[in-house]
Amino acid sequence: MRLGGRLAAAIEVLEDIAKRHRPVADALKDWGLSHRFAGSGDRSAIGNLVYDVLRRKRSFGWRMGNDSNRALVFAALVESWRLAPDGIAAALEDDRFAPKLPGEAEWTRFAQADLGKAPPAVQADVPDWLVGELEASLGADWIAEAAALGDRPPLDLRVNTLLADRAKASAALAEFAPAPTRLSPLGLRLPPIEGAGRHPNIQAEAAFQTGLVEVQDEGSQLAALLVGARPGETLLDLCAGAGGKTLALAAATGGEGHLHAFDADRRRLAPIYDRLRRAEARDVAVHGRMEDLAPLEAKADRVVVDAPCTGAGTWRRRPDAKWRLSSQAVEKRIAEQDAVLDTASRFVRPGGGRLAFITCSVLARENTARVEAFLRRHPDFALEDGGANWREHLPEAPEDVHLRPLEGGTALLLTPRRSGTDGFFFARLVRR
Repeated sequence: MRLGGRLAAAIEVLEDIAKRHRPVADALKDWGLSHRFAGSGDRSAIGNLVYDVLRRKRSFGWRMGNDSNRALVFAALVESWRLAPDGIAAALEDDRFAPKLPGEAEWTRFAQADLGKAPPAVQADVPDWLVGELEASLGADWIAEAAALGDRPPLDLRVNTLLADRAKASAALAEFAPAPTRLSPLGLRLPPIEGAGRHPNIQAEAAFQTGLVEVQDEGSQLAALLVGARPGETLLDLCAGAGGKTLALAAATGGEGHLHAFDADRRRLAPIYDRLRRAEARDVAVHGRMEDLAPLEAKADRVVVDAPCTGAGTWRRRPDAKWRLSSQAVEKRIAEQDAVLDTASRFVRPGGGRLAFITCSVLARENTARVEAFLRRHPDFALEDGGANWREHLPEAPEDVHLRPLEGGTALLLTPRRSGTDGFFFARLVRR
């Protein structure tokens, strides 16, 4: 496909998303199934255009003076693909599938518009109702913090220390030139893609198939390290999902822990079995029923709650989610978080057992507010000093992390702008 056909396809997908209020991944998949002539390079380019628009559609529309999908895809070509208007016009010449080019006035406005004069929600590329939420959660720099959630993300890998060190894993992936992650001592990073490019299919590589690496954002790696798992301990991953943090915890214990993985949704838990075999993590028991956990009550040294949340820290990867999010959805997640924290507290060993609370959200209502509410309900728990915990388990002091003092302790918030990771919240509590 030529550029014009790719632009037309991106507009079609964006219109489908708006009309049917569906996830972008579903819309792109359906488009590909109904247009089988499109090659993998075409599908990748179309997907990049769609995601680039969804990341910054409010600021693109404001700068263009036109928020139509046609105008937005052209804005993405200039801003995210770094193509000049003249070059775009030349590439679309005699392309019968090309949508109508923006006029000179639109291009001039786009180039000269001062985004700093736009409303705050436009500068941040978020719905209006989130302004108060984000300002309360991220402070004075909330606009820049939210705007950074509109960047293209890198591809992060975690080295499985049960089978390799970072040097060995890096050598196995040398053709992709991965760089060490800045904060996680276990991570490798491929930079964000450019233009129509795409990340390599790491899951098809021998390094992945033989368990040397797992795909895991650096922020998620850091959260798993901050749990502080040690060999010989009994650990419970209560919201294990597909097992990303379970695998990281198994590696942290050196295969010498007693690790239990549970998720209330057995469908989400299904991939964990193959992942455990590939990583050679043999100290993990997987549970599909809550009653199976009864012997662990008040016995676990560490309980990990990677809580259900809105995913408001993952908008770089799932930009459509911020446009579908509602205050009612936040309230629903809050209720679920309170319930799962209360359940988790039953399994923490009194007299020094730890409860790690993790979300991939930057919203205070899902993060610090939940810790405060939990401590009011459970006075036998206390929040630990997150900064001291960081310095104990990670090589660098947490200058690039938001510290959130509350209730005599400190929680941690990672953001793309500050730490270069997805948005993650981490709090560790000790049971007296």
